[in-house]
Amino acid sequence: MEPKQIKEGYLVKKGTVLNSWKVVWVVLSEDGVEFFKRKTDNTPKGMIPLKGAVLTNPCQDFSKRTFVFKLRTAKNQDHYFQASHLEERESWVKDIKRVITCLQGDRKFTRKSTRRSIRLPDTINLSELYILMRDQEDGVKELKLEKERRVYNHCFTGVTVVDWLISKDKARNRPEGLMLATGLLNDGFLQPAGDVSKEAVEGGAESAVLDDPDALYYFADSGFFCEGYSSDEDVIVKEEFRGNIIKQGCLLKQGHRRKNWNVRKFILRDDPAYIHYYDPTKGDENPLGSIHLRGSVITAVEFVPEAKRYDVDGNLFEIITSDDTHYFLQATTAEERKEWIKAIQTVSKTGK
Repeated sequence: MEPKQIKEGYLVKKGTVLNSWKVVWVVLSEDGVEFFKRKTDNTPKGMIPLKGAVLTNPCQDFSKRTFVFKLRTAKNQDHYFQASHLEERESWVKDIKRVITCLQGDRKFTRKSTRRSIRLPDTINLSELYILMRDQEDGVKELKLEKERRVYNHCFTGVTVVDWLISKDKARNRPEGLMLATGLLNDGFLQPAGDVSKEAVEGGAESAVLDDPDALYYFADSGFFCEGYSSDEDVIVKEEFRGNIIKQGCLLKQGHRRKNWNVRKFILRDDPAYIHYYDPTKGDENPLGSIHLRGSVITAVEFVPEAKRYDVDGNLFEIITSDDTHYFLQATTAEERKEWIKAIQTVSKTGK
């Protein structure tokens, strides 16, 4: 009897022989994780048995990579995976942990039981706390702050974090607030921005988060970026990154020149209305390109002209910009396509 398939999607995986990171299609079943070069492949590149495996999340073995988790098999083989954003990583981690637990107890997989909080202190779940902090109305406010002739966008100070935790009755005092903030940073929910906060993290301070107005931080899945005062042109270029992140994730995109298809990480921002796409193996600092969505038309399509290399039937949609440039994309499921189309249509109508 074939193992039940639980979850599938794109992740970035570190090679076991070479140190390169590549996008793979990952399928989680009741007994292991299979990964494929392409979604349409029938034969996996490899299989990771989960019986006796140990999952580490977050994995901080790579300082320049976020949203990484590690699987160590019973034979002490390490496998590293990177998600495109925080919610995606936590979703994978939750299901993989559940599979490992079920295999240890010789039980069938179910999502209904055992959701254990990260206890720091006993009443706090860091994942839930992070969601509250990210709330647009009642969470920690992201600001544009200037320090040492640099402008930090979508960030906040350590003082702000501690003040918020105390005001929401999540911490009784400032030392307890710093303990919670340090837990959030250690688990990858918060990231340091600027020299002061980075030195505290790297220097092994008692509290990795500083209760200091000069110590800057940002949410791991925010639109954070830093800019200097080099020229007016730089400010204009950065303008398209100022919007709030509405949606992000991996999609297949058809290239304009060769017409081949590649997995790209997309980040949709509002006001100004842009969607940027990245090589998911390289990080979010330098996008491969951007699409200005104001006045664009977004529709589901059944086929793509001049499609090559991939069988791309199903879950396709097209963006036609105001200057009549056509972009063809493919989601992994019909529901995901529907969500992307709805989000992009909304931004194209309301953003600048």
